[in-house]
Amino acid sequence: MVKILVTGGAGFIGSNFVRYMLDKYPDYEFINLDLLTYCGNLENLSGIEDNPNYTFIKGDICHKSLVHEIMAEMDYVINFAAETHVDRSIEDPEIFIKSNILGTQVLLDAARELGVEKFLQISTDEVYGSLGESGYFREDTPLAANSPYSASKAGADLMVRAYHKTFDLPINITRCSNNYGPYQFPEKLIPLMISNALADEALPVYGDGLNVRDWLHVHDHCRAIDQVLHDGKNGEVYNIGGNNEKKNIDIVKLILKNLGKDESLIKYVKDRPGHDRRYAIDSTKIQTELGWKPKYTFETGIAETIEWYLDNRDWMDKVKSGEYQEYYERMYR
Repeated sequence: MVKILVTGGAGFIGSNFVRYMLDKYPDYEFINLDLLTYCGNLENLSGIEDNPNYTFIKGDICHKSLVHEIMAEMDYVINFAAETHVDRSIEDPEIFIKSNILGTQVLLDAARELGVEKFLQISTDEVYGSLGESGYFREDTPLAANSPYSASKAGADLMVRAYHKTFDLPINITRCSNNYGPYQFPEKLIPLMISNALADEALPVYGDGLNVRDWLHVHDHCRAIDQVLHDGKNGEVYNIGGNNEKKNIDIVKLILKNLGKDESLIKYVKDRPGHDRRYAIDSTKIQTELGWKPKYTFETGIAETIEWYLDNRDWMDKVKSGEYQEYYERMYR
């Protein structure tokens, strides 16, 4: 039986990936290691707890002895575990350095010592910095991170690369564009706008709202990670994009339209420091070499996503309690 360690598997992308893989590979065994910080939520994994091929362990990827013990029987390691929100990294960069760089280094050391077959690092297009009105991020685009978050992810990526070059550790790195879909924590743009619109609260939009992102449905992302895990060439980086460039303000207006809400709910707020203007992914490499391509159009994906949040308001209420409310007050009110 193939055994896979998934770190950060209670977060948004990680939990969707665990669900996808358990369904596709009934003969694989998955260990999910997650510290359950504010955005890690076992509600994301409701319904699979009793699957005999799935085990959850609460723990920190910086805990060396725990990581070593868990990884001893693993064939593959897929590292989703990370602090991911730019605004929080501006508030407290230190925790991002600890989780995203030091945590990755602990995982890499264990993987090297125990001889895992592949270490797959899940990264982000934000490590490339910001684009002008034209051009795309390619795998050979120089890293030019502009926030503490993206700098910490770039540092982790370079560490993964170094372990491959120095210690011959089998690795791949994937860098994706903005994800959306079910189970996304409501500090991110799409679920935040849906949540506030449903409550008839103001929808905070940074600056002029014209920042552009390429949007990738999380299910397409899971398929791509699966493809890289099994077929990715050792040592290679693969960009994963949805081919859906949208201005933030256009997404906000589309959500309001779908929910039958008035655009008067939009509230422009002071722009984020160092706010990147545009991201856009060139995913030619993964499409030509591995045969992956996105299936979702943004129009289909956003409609399904809004419907999911409408059908799962209990989930939203639970994850928005406590620490998140304090954070939201600091950031937007």
